[in-house]
Amino acid sequence: MADDDLAFKALADPSRRFLLDLLFARDGRTLGELEAELAMTRFGVAKHLRVLEDAGLIVTRRSGREKLHFLNPVPIRLIHDRWIGKYTERAAAALIDLKHELEQQAMTQGTDARTLQVYRVYIKATPQAIWDAITKPEWTVKFGYQAPVDYDLRPGGAFRGLASEVMKEQGAPEVVIDGEVLEADPPRRLVQTWRALFLGEDFTRLTYEIEDEGEGVSVLTVTHDVTGAPQTAAQTAGETPGAGGGWSQTLSDLKTLLETGKALYA
Repeated sequence: MADDDLAFKALADPSRRFLLDLLFARDGRTLGELEAELAMTRFGVAKHLRVLEDAGLIVTRRSGREKLHFLNPVPIRLIHDRWIGKYTERAAAALIDLKHELEQQAMTQGTDARTLQVYRVYIKATPQAIWDAITKPEWTVKFGYQAPVDYDLRPGGAFRGLASEVMKEQGAPEVVIDGEVLEADPPRRLVQTWRALFLGEDFTRLTYEIEDEGEGVSVLTVTHDVTGAPQTAAQTAGETPGAGGGWSQTLSDLKTLLETGKALYA
C-alpha cells in the first residue's frame, strides 16, 4: 500500500484523529495517558496507535520503561505538497500542514509546552545520500531554507548555518545558526547543538538518525529537544507566521529533492 493510502486510511477514523489531537496538544504521551482520554479498552487504543505508527503519523521513543508517542507531521506535509501545493501559490505552502489542520479543531486538552519534537520520513535514497544532503552546503542550498551550512564533523567541531543571498538582502548576518557537533557517525547518526542566533535563546539539541530499510529506502528520524527555547520550538514546528513550515516542510522538500532531483519550490 502506498504511503498516501496508509495516511488517508489512518485519518479516516475519528478515534485516530482524536489521538492525533491529543498528541498535538501535548506530545510524548504514554499509552496509559492516551487511554484515559478515550472510552475504549487499552487494547483498542493500542491498535489505533499501531495503525497511526504504520502510517508514519506518530513516532515512538523509549524513556526508561515507558514508551512515548510523538506526533509526526511529515506524512501530511507530503500529502499537502502533492495534492494541494501544485494548485496554490508558494505563499500558501506554510498554511496547510498537520499542525495547522489540528489547531483548527479548537482543542481544549492540555496546555504544556512541547519540548521534544520528533519527525520521521522514508526516502528512496541511500543513507550516504541523505547524510550528504544534510551536511554538505552544495546540497543544503537546494532545499528547505536554501542556505549553506558549514560542518566540522568531529566531536567538538563547529556547526554554522549561513545566510543565503536572499537572507543577506533582507539584512541577515553571515551566520544565522550556530552549534557544536557532539557525535558524528557517518552516515548513520549526527548529534549536535543548534541555536538560531536571531531568536536570542539558548542552545537546543538536534539528532539525525538514518537507517537503511533495504530495497533502496532509508528512514530519516529527526529529534529536536527544544527544552527552554519556546521561540525555537515554534519556529521549527512551523508555527511562526511568515517563517516557513519548519522541520516538516524542510524534510518534505529533502525527500522530494533526493527522489526526483528537483526541490518542491525550485
